[in-house]
Amino acid sequence: MLILTSTLLVNTLYAQTHKAKVTDPGAQVLEIIRGVNDYWQSANPVQDRAFWDPAAYHTGNMEVYFLTKEERYLRYSEEWAEKNEWMGAKSPDKSQWKSTYGETDEHVLFGDWQICFQTYADLYAINKDEKKIARAIEVMEYEMSTSHHDYWWWADGLYMVMPVMTKLYRITGNELYLEKLHEYFDYANSIMYDSKEKLYYRDAKYVYPKHTSANGKKDFWARGDGWVFAGLAKVLKDLPKHDKHRKEYIAKFKGMAEAILKSQQAEGYWTRSMLDSAHAPGPETSGTAFFTYGLLWGINNGYLKEKIYIPAVSKSWGYLTKTALQKDGKIGYVQPIGERAIPGQVVDKNSTANFGVGAFLLASCEMYRYVSKP
Repeated sequence: MLILTSTLLVNTLYAQTHKAKVTDPGAQVLEIIRGVNDYWQSANPVQDRAFWDPAAYHTGNMEVYFLTKEERYLRYSEEWAEKNEWMGAKSPDKSQWKSTYGETDEHVLFGDWQICFQTYADLYAINKDEKKIARAIEVMEYEMSTSHHDYWWWADGLYMVMPVMTKLYRITGNELYLEKLHEYFDYANSIMYDSKEKLYYRDAKYVYPKHTSANGKKDFWARGDGWVFAGLAKVLKDLPKHDKHRKEYIAKFKGMAEAILKSQQAEGYWTRSMLDSAHAPGPETSGTAFFTYGLLWGINNGYLKEKIYIPAVSKSWGYLTKTALQKDGKIGYVQPIGERAIPGQVVDKNSTANFGVGAFLLASCEMYRYVSKP
């Protein structure tokens, strides 16, 4: 009955949005996916930039390729990888490599330059050519050889790099990737995880009570927690069953799901400050899409109970397809690049960004898998 209810929901939403007669919900979700991705790619020529924001889009584009097997999507990510020489930050001098925030080629060990390795690893899995992962392995194995464990000091970094570790483990079989994954994750938890709320602060600057929302509450940034929640889903997808820390990742994922469920707005979206809707009121797409992706992935893979979570997904999918999605395929209401919920910041139907589109595509692919179940 729940699956039937969701199917009817998708039919109704699509018919309301596009004035179409809907008979196959899976086909209609695919139509949405293609419309959004084709709009983005036609409006945005392939970049020669491997920083976090285009790389986050490509994680969504690759998911679309895996779902559809349509070559134009594969070519778009392959061309991007080739333009970036299968690298992130490009410095050849390890003595100059930095892990602090930075947008130059010396910041090789900064996670925002490492998310590109997710797509390179996926492209390698499709057609094995060592050049695709040579730089990724060089960088990550150098990083793991150091004595530092404080590489993931901001919430976004957990999405940027955790899946890199599990993907490279699957390719190489090197158990050190799993050991360091947990070591770095443990450090991240020590500085920005709130065990009571089961959510992550964006980084140590925002920990309560040192920092509060406009109304004196704990300030959990939706996109920041979206990065973590989606990152955990990706880790669990690739993590081997024998991993000794698997139960911990599952517990964090389920705990976040509970907290996410509680903070959803009636309209289906999550506000930018999750526990203070008045701090920066109104809809926001990137956090909502990452949450929708994670919840659907959890349902589809047996980690989250359908009867508990599908009502929330139904509402968030309604927001994503009726409000965020514009008639031309643009994804609106994406908060611009930043690190927090900003009171008074304008986020409207014209607010779009590559990473927001990537998050929407991830959510849509999981929705397709959900409504296409037998």
